[in-house]
Amino acid sequence: MKYLIILLTAILMVGCTNVEDAAISDVTIPQDIPTESNINSEKEETTPTVVEPVIEEISTQPKENLFSGYKLIEVDGGDLSGHRESYVVVDIGYGEREYWAFTNEHGQLVRVIAEEITLQDDSIEPVLSSGRYYSDEAKVPGVESDFLDEGHIIADSLGGVSNAYNITPQESTLNRHGDQAYMEDAIRKAGGATNFVAIITYPNTETQIPSSYQYTYTIMGNEIVDTFDNVNPDEVNASLGLTESEPSSSTSSNTNEDITSVDTNGNGQVTIKEAKAAGFSMPITSDHWLYPYMHDNDKDGMVGE
Repeated sequence: MKYLIILLTAILMVGCTNVEDAAISDVTIPQDIPTESNINSEKEETTPTVVEPVIEEISTQPKENLFSGYKLIEVDGGDLSGHRESYVVVDIGYGEREYWAFTNEHGQLVRVIAEEITLQDDSIEPVLSSGRYYSDEAKVPGVESDFLDEGHIIADSLGGVSNAYNITPQESTLNRHGDQAYMEDAIRKAGGATNFVAIITYPNTETQIPSSYQYTYTIMGNEIVDTFDNVNPDEVNASLGLTESEPSSSTSSNTNEDITSVDTNGNGQVTIKEAKAAGFSMPITSDHWLYPYMHDNDKDGMVGE
């Protein structure tokens, strides 16, 4: 009996052990229960990378900082003094316009910039019958010459004032009929311009008479660069054999035109407003039949430039 009981006990113990092992071996670990190694691995894979935001740098500096190295001063638009201070920046735009003029250490006007050129509007601005904001221009040294005009860097018709920071002694033909006049006319016809930059160059540090000009501006989406010397373009063209003699024009003595259709108040004089209302484009030059009936205040051969 003892041996039998021992045998049965042994068989029973072996059977329980096998069942327990089988139970353990039959248990499947679910795939969605993370183990410690999986948890660490997932932490490494899913930890988000911190990206510093890209911030566009937008200038909020005051104009004083934008004009670093220059002193910002105010000068009346009609100031006739020809004096300029050194290393200053001046707003030469009429009214609310912002046209900025810069001088160098010698008081020479060397640069003018304007984000946008806004044309003169005589319907809301106090424009004289001559088409100008002021009756005269600054007397910059050199303009007393018989062949140099008081030339605007930015003309009245484009919203420029008449003080020394917008005036340089400019060759008369160049100013009235040459590249300077063509540039101004192109901007007027386009209704204005953007990104305007004028660079004025001098032959030495003693004179206020420029040797050349460079204008860069954008009209109708096109960037234009005009560079020309401060000389008589007709003489240059003649020296290059680019001009031919032509019969003189007699348009200034044309008597077939009817002034009464333009002179609305019948006083015998035609104003800028009357000429524009009649469909004439400015400027009216000395060879135009209307010119004798208009007032050319500065005697430069053009009215309404």
